[in-house]
Amino acid sequence: MAYNFKQVMSKKERLAPGHRMCAGCGGTIAVRNVLRGLHEGDHAVIGNATSCLEVSTFIYPYTAYEDSYIHNAFENAAATMSGVETAYRALKKKGKIKENYKFITFGGDGGTYDIGIQSLSGAMERGHDFTYVCYDNGAYMNTGIQRSSATPMYADTTTTPVGSMSNGKPQYRKDLTQILAAHNIPYAAQTTFIQNFKDLHIKSERAIYTEGPAFLNIMAPCPRGWRYDAADIMQICKMAVETCYWPLFEIIDGKWILSYTPKKKLPIEEFLKTQGRFKHLFKKENEHLIELYQQEVDSRWESLLERCAD
Repeated sequence: MAYNFKQVMSKKERLAPGHRMCAGCGGTIAVRNVLRGLHEGDHAVIGNATSCLEVSTFIYPYTAYEDSYIHNAFENAAATMSGVETAYRALKKKGKIKENYKFITFGGDGGTYDIGIQSLSGAMERGHDFTYVCYDNGAYMNTGIQRSSATPMYADTTTTPVGSMSNGKPQYRKDLTQILAAHNIPYAAQTTFIQNFKDLHIKSERAIYTEGPAFLNIMAPCPRGWRYDAADIMQICKMAVETCYWPLFEIIDGKWILSYTPKKKLPIEEFLKTQGRFKHLFKKENEHLIELYQQEVDSRWESLLERCAD
């Protein structure tokens, strides 16, 4: 697939600037760049599970989206888009709709990894032709920074607070991309914001124009929950990839493909030290926790390399 950065970035914005997302928010960056995957002339229907993204881009009857927009509850975004896509196919078959439409649903990790996984799994299993995009900011940020199953181990959240009796969330994060790939869908991918967004742009277009269900998991940092300065978001994403905490890969028709291999894999500390939610790990008495964290990252990375080699 040919990639022309200037051409991609010159496409019209499909998310208007009149929204209330935070400065340094990864959700906004994810949406703007995913929508650049749409071809000129194609229309879209955007679904949106309840989330920071939803409450900040939509106040009835106004929305920041240039395309048709549907707000859903946490649990049913994928189910709603399944119905819309089915209705579109029926109407187009009858000749009542001439235009080309694409169907894209956005959800945070709370509405995707946890509350919405049942309807998402059902939509993927049924084979609906739509793209589901999870902007993964690692907690329920909209309702007060509570832990989700996407929250990384040892993160300080309001429901896993760091203190004398706790070192943050004790569990490892769920690997949702692998779970969605197990549905045998034609396309699934993991990406974030690096290298002039090339990886994100290519995977977004590929997902949107893959026939059948597609899933994109995008690491989208949150300045409030992760506790970083807004200007540092790109460095955080870079360190996530260079430490292999958030590897870039895609699964096309069952084939696992590694998108990027660091020239020198950095220690996980380089990612953790960029965020206030992990500052407790750098106390002398917690050195063993970083060692455990490194072991988990290394184990997942080696497993991914084996899958991609196969």
